[in-house]
Amino acid sequence: MSFEKRYVIAVDIGTTSTKTLVVGRDGTVFASHAVEYPLFTPEPGAAEQNPDEIFAAVIRSIRESVRKAGLSASQILCVSFSSAMHSIIAVDRNGHPLTPCIVWADNRSARYADILKRDGKQIYMDTGTPIHPMSPLLKLMWLKDERPDIAHKANKYIGIKEFVFAKLFGRFVVDYSIASASGLFNLRRLDWDERALAAAGITREMLSEPVPPTYRLEGLDPQHAADMGLSIDTPFVAGGSDGVLANLGVDAVGKGVYAVTIGTSGAVRGVVRSPVADPQGRLFCYALTEDYWVVGGPINNGGIMFRWARDQLATLEAEQARSRGLDPYDYLTEMAAGVSPGSEGLVFLPLLAGERAPFWNANARGVFFGLSLNHEKRHMVRSVLEGVVYRIHSVMSALEEFAGKAVEIRASGGFARSPLWRQMMADVLGTKVAVPDTIESSCLGAAFIGFYAMGEASGLHEVSGWVRTGSEHVPDERNNRIYGELLQIYNRVYHRLKDEFDEIAAFQQKYGRGSE
Repeated sequence: MSFEKRYVIAVDIGTTSTKTLVVGRDGTVFASHAVEYPLFTPEPGAAEQNPDEIFAAVIRSIRESVRKAGLSASQILCVSFSSAMHSIIAVDRNGHPLTPCIVWADNRSARYADILKRDGKQIYMDTGTPIHPMSPLLKLMWLKDERPDIAHKANKYIGIKEFVFAKLFGRFVVDYSIASASGLFNLRRLDWDERALAAAGITREMLSEPVPPTYRLEGLDPQHAADMGLSIDTPFVAGGSDGVLANLGVDAVGKGVYAVTIGTSGAVRGVVRSPVADPQGRLFCYALTEDYWVVGGPINNGGIMFRWARDQLATLEAEQARSRGLDPYDYLTEMAAGVSPGSEGLVFLPLLAGERAPFWNANARGVFFGLSLNHEKRHMVRSVLEGVVYRIHSVMSALEEFAGKAVEIRASGGFARSPLWRQMMADVLGTKVAVPDTIESSCLGAAFIGFYAMGEASGLHEVSGWVRTGSEHVPDERNNRIYGELLQIYNRVYHRLKDEFDEIAAFQQKYGRGSE
């Protein structure tokens, strides 16, 4: 096989779709394909998917990307995987699902967070997974109490990537990265944690075998291989989770280089050489490899806040933009650009969907603070955009305590397309913001892990040759000082309203939509 004809198929199993890239040794993307699938909410707090539907999407996306690239099976070096974290599926002795795939957004185990927080701090310190309903640990506690019939029948509890591997290879394995996002995996021993297993009421035999991200599965099912256009001897590389691989995909692995992703939600992540846990429980810490860990925090309220502003605050302006053939988001961004930094003293706490890091407060709610008669709609739109960046600052401040001062931000996600938002981030954080010229950072990270696993790279540092910077923004000193003053107010407002958030959340549950 010639060097030029070696390609990795990178697969990213996401919450809304599975995306696949065909990547060459230098990081060039030759083809891509995505297959979408629905998210089901059959009862309040539920967020579920059909695992067989996702498996079919994986098969189809691989087949179509191979076809688009015009590859023969002999040209494919391996298939390497990224996947969303925190999913769980109960399966029987034959590997058949007893439950749907319960995804990270499922909130039905919320009350178990309060129970575990009382005496579960050591579990967090050992596993690095915050005590939150997203965690499979809490989902297992909920299943045991609320679905005892399923718990009685369950032979194993697995994530969606493990489900795919089991159908393709007949084996239950889980990479360190996905395992360390379960709340059940000891970060320092890289093995299942006995204290967490006891809290979940399961044994280690009920979970998959933990393996490094470079672990290769071989012996592909012949029928599935044919369906994907692959050879039966094509290796599959375990890979990692979408979050940690996104850092790799934008080359945010060096000291002080942090990745910020804002799509619908968002996250801030840095790479450290030994596992760390925040005694205050503000951050996560997940394994990337045996020698690298990713520490950071997710936020609920990212680009979804801009969509809320478009649909609820600026419906007329959005419609005017559409009638003129303009993108409503571009139109609203132009409105916001006409307002000075700080929105003339208007501060927005964008907590409409509750919040994860660093507060982990599902009852948090949105607040406009400082609203006065001189404020117009354009001020409110800008304050919404600024508020999302304030959220990033909150996580970044906690992260810097453990991973060091930020020297550069690598930005990705939908917000990174906006020059205004990028400059706003540089001004708020006081740090240079660079936008890597990449397509899908998690997929690209998975592709690099594939080459690394196959001996085509000597270390993670080589990913720097793949990443090219599209644009850079340096902080404006005056704007940074203005935002520094407002950030102090922003933080005090949140902490002074913590009790009131609980009260208003209870009121909304009692008298909100659908109540009697």
